[in-house]
Amino acid sequence: MTLIRGAKPWVWGELEVPLFGLSKDWYGKPVTPQAAFCVAVDSRSLWFVASHGQPARLHPAARPGRFTPELWKHDVAELFLTDPTSGRYFEFNLSPNGAWWSCEFTAPRVRAEQVEIAFPEVATFAELAPDGGWVAALAIPLDLLEARLDFGAKSRLNVAFILGSPEQRFLSAVDLGGGEPDFHRPAKFGALEFAGP
Repeated sequence: MTLIRGAKPWVWGELEVPLFGLSKDWYGKPVTPQAAFCVAVDSRSLWFVASHGQPARLHPAARPGRFTPELWKHDVAELFLTDPTSGRYFEFNLSPNGAWWSCEFTAPRVRAEQVEIAFPEVATFAELAPDGGWVAALAIPLDLLEARLDFGAKSRLNVAFILGSPEQRFLSAVDLGGGEPDFHRPAKFGALEFAGP
């Protein structure tokens, strides 16, 4: 998985990063238009940018910038980060309107905490086009990821989308194997490949 590096802190609205397209769903069926994403890092934050050219079905409680559980029941982009040494991983959900959610796991689907914990330093951004297309971003402080997940060159990640709710389609940037859609396979997440200065 490519991680774009920036030399100075980015600002939403001036963020110029390449987007990588996902053209097939979990079962190999074409997705038109493609979903697109980028994962990037600057001196302060890890950025997760996601977009799709179709209108989204939002979680009814989703409000821009608000921490909202169960976003995955509707259209959402998801970022997974793991520490392969400890097996711990984070899941970040990003709604097309900028609502977000996160959870830390100690093993596949085993939550580190039973209560919801919203990190106040996380920032989100979103833009909805007149035709319903959307782009959203999540900025996660690097010090948070370094402290909780030992984030660095050995980390592994995956990006996933759930689109077309209520007839959900599942997309994954990394091939996680067959069977029913299941994004919680951290052993299969992609190794980081850094690009940029």
